[in-house]
Amino acid sequence: MGHASRRSISKSILVRLIAPGLALFVVLAFPVGCSKGPPQAPPPPVVEVVDVVQKDVPTVHEWIGTADGIVNATIRAQVQGYLISQKYKEGDYVKKGQILFEIDPRPFQAVVEQAQGQLEQQKARWVTSKANLDRTIPLARDNAVSKKDLDDATGSELGAKAAVLAAQATLDKAKLDLSFTKITSPIDGVAGLAKAQIGNLVGPGVSEELTTVSTVNPIKVYISLSEQEVLRAIARMKSGTKAGEGARKIELYLADGSLYPHPGKFDFADRQIDPKTGTLRAAATFANPGNYLRPGIYGKVRAVIGVRSNALLVPQRSITELQGQYMVAVVGPDNKVEIRPVKLAEASGNMRVVEQGVKPGEKIIVAGTQKVRNGMTVSPTPFTEEKAAAGAPAQAPAKPEAAAPEKTQAQPTAAKPETKPAEKPDKPAAAKDKKG
Repeated sequence: MGHASRRSISKSILVRLIAPGLALFVVLAFPVGCSKGPPQAPPPPVVEVVDVVQKDVPTVHEWIGTADGIVNATIRAQVQGYLISQKYKEGDYVKKGQILFEIDPRPFQAVVEQAQGQLEQQKARWVTSKANLDRTIPLARDNAVSKKDLDDATGSELGAKAAVLAAQATLDKAKLDLSFTKITSPIDGVAGLAKAQIGNLVGPGVSEELTTVSTVNPIKVYISLSEQEVLRAIARMKSGTKAGEGARKIELYLADGSLYPHPGKFDFADRQIDPKTGTLRAAATFANPGNYLRPGIYGKVRAVIGVRSNALLVPQRSITELQGQYMVAVVGPDNKVEIRPVKLAEASGNMRVVEQGVKPGEKIIVAGTQKVRNGMTVSPTPFTEEKAAAGAPAQAPAKPEAAAPEKTQAQPTAAKPETKPAEKPDKPAAAKDKKG
């Protein structure tokens, strides 16, 4: 046999001897990989839960209110003439009877004098008529004059007397018009901007409004009650339900969020519901010392209108909305999640009253609702206000603080092997390349 045939025989014998051992080595070397089962399921997500709270909750309602004066007197000129002076400062507090504007009085003074002259003339005629009547009466008694002469004398006296009364009325009217040239405030209050300037022709048919004076202490705040609120209020009055002492306290929150220091009280409600808006206009009054509030100020009027007994409360942050329906995630005794629709009522702080959908003592997911679904098993942990106050931004700085000691300990030891030892192997490698 040649060398080639002997070599092939030896190779086949070698393969037969090595193959079983090699297969055994592969089986022994990789037992774990071959025996792996299906991948393990991830652990249940961790969620934070709170119990449904049951307690008495005051029913608080809020409305947007607009302040207005108790009395808003529109100041108009009652006679026509030219303004010659403005006697007040716009925005100041004015007293009843204080002069605000003055119209040129000269034409009206002339009318007064003319009426005075006409009155004196009619008085003189009356005196003459009375004297004539006094002379005619004895003569008529003695039949010295006819009955007609007596009647004429009597009629003349009565006519003269009536003319005196008419002239007196004309004079009084002229004096009244003269007094209207001084336009005064009919009430105590704050005077607004002047809508007519000096030199303008004012009066009926020319310039109707000069300014407005408003009584602002106390001040009214108007609100709009919905038809449902009105019906509920009527039902409470029929049933005799009382909201307690706190219900008579009405608070006003101003536009900057501050609480007005003086509480108010309901004053009146309008006689009918506005058919255009479906609301009833009502007003609350607030003390306003120093005229701090002015007409036109907006604010939130908050009032306790009743107490809801044994109300069920859940945190506002636990409620989600989907297509107009509100839902909460309830964790059962088996730690499985149930997504339930709920019917909500009014808010109480950061909590919300639930009318239907939950029971007292049930656990509601507060944090982690976005990662759960119906029927999922979760790992619930109690939710605390400290966690809510900390939040995600407060937990982020904790990582650098925990990692800081590791960096300080590893930095001195890691710096040496990374700098000097890393440079030493490079030089021999380069030298080897050169030698090669």
